[in-house]
Amino acid sequence: MRGPHNIWRLVVTGATFERTGAMRVVLDAMEAPTSIRIVARVLAVPFKWLGYKGDPKMPPVTRALTALGPAYIKFGQILSTRPDVVGDELALQLRVLQDKLPPFSVAVAKAEVEKELGLPVNQMFTDFSEPVAAASIAQVHKATLATTGEAVAVKVLRPGIERAFAKDVDAFYLAASLVEVFSPGSRRLRPMDVIKHFDGVVQGELDLRLESAAASEFAANTENDEGFQLPRIMWNLSARRVMTLGWAEGVPLGDNDALDAAGHDRIALGDRVLQLFLNQALRDGFFHGDMHQGNLKVAPNGDIVAFDFGIMGHIDEYTRRVYAEILYGFIRRDYKRVAEVHFEAGYVPADRDVDEFARALRAVGEPIFGMDATKISMGRLLSYLFEVTERFGMETRTELILLQRTMVVVEGVARSLNPQINIWQVASPIVSSYISKSIGPLATLNDFAKTARVISRFGPRLPRLVETALIQQSNPEPPRRDRSLLRWAFGAAILGISIGVSGSLTLILIDTLFF
Repeated sequence: MRGPHNIWRLVVTGATFERTGAMRVVLDAMEAPTSIRIVARVLAVPFKWLGYKGDPKMPPVTRALTALGPAYIKFGQILSTRPDVVGDELALQLRVLQDKLPPFSVAVAKAEVEKELGLPVNQMFTDFSEPVAAASIAQVHKATLATTGEAVAVKVLRPGIERAFAKDVDAFYLAASLVEVFSPGSRRLRPMDVIKHFDGVVQGELDLRLESAAASEFAANTENDEGFQLPRIMWNLSARRVMTLGWAEGVPLGDNDALDAAGHDRIALGDRVLQLFLNQALRDGFFHGDMHQGNLKVAPNGDIVAFDFGIMGHIDEYTRRVYAEILYGFIRRDYKRVAEVHFEAGYVPADRDVDEFARALRAVGEPIFGMDATKISMGRLLSYLFEVTERFGMETRTELILLQRTMVVVEGVARSLNPQINIWQVASPIVSSYISKSIGPLATLNDFAKTARVISRFGPRLPRLVETALIQQSNPEPPRRDRSLLRWAFGAAILGISIGVSGSLTLILIDTLFF
């Protein structure tokens, strides 16, 4: 579908923002300079009549995003958690996007359930409510199991959502390609890779079987996390477009008045939601990638309950260690070490000056410490960080996009609960604990043990490889490839024996010292 015809989609986007009045609201909230305002007006006003009208009952920005489609709605959901970036008024408008969008009829939902699960609804559920929450991709109904009487949540994808989302993302691909063509300096940010990553993540959200599997894995990882719980997945009542899970009772995490009325400690909740995310990301490398207020509740006992597992993030162990060292360096205000980690991981080109980069990082980090959190302008901070990345030639790391985005969202949730929260102080014990376990002598021994186990799997094949190489070597003038094979076989044998011995010694040492 990608091609020049998608220019129309981009024109309609700007026209819709102008027609609904969202353009002015967004520019005001972002404190855009006069030059940007003039350019935006010149490009959008002539095409205003082409924009979607939207629902006049909605606030301007919400009206524009809902009219434009699910991908735009997803973007608005992210911004709704950042009042420090877009302002309190706009953040409040965007919060409606999380779970209060116009629903489709219960009759359509029941038909979809019957089609997917192959049984009449009244045989599976004794009652099936009107929609209790409607988001950009799916909506949720409360139902009662016919067999046990247990209350459950039934999630059903919106009709035609796959095609609608493909249309939105298709225009994003065109926008990214235009940016790469007309703004060469932005290529280091790899906008096409960013869109591909975003597309892949959301494609997973469009198959509820994958969401059920992710929820099951997440539940196993977090089973012993204090103050955190997940609803149970019911596999026999779940399919590609339908997902059934236990009903989560509680107060929405975004309703501060209700939280106060229920006697919950918002300061403690703000600390906990941030620490839970960091712990799950660093410890497991598998985390909830959409932790906005619409996907979190507080149970009567004070536990945080998470749901909606369509977007889950995964980062490998090496990346987790790099990420933790960067955070730990900022917490300790060791900017030289933070800079060195960037270079070691290849995030910054090796030909740049590490000391100069460390000074630039200091200019970013120092304003955070010792200040009232309400006085820190995240907008100005992000603007300066962009200048730093451009100056030092850093490229966008697609494997970290979801982690970085979720960190921003979780920080926004924590700030909505406690505007005075000090992010670094709250993060410090989690990051410090991970560092102590993953970087140091014990971690090195564990790494050697893992390496020995991997190499040992190839042990039975080494004699045959050596024999084959020796037979080929008996040729008076063996081809270069055969000589290489012989050297490789002998090298592999020696390496395997060496690592096997050292690995065994390592395992013995670990067992002796720590168990």
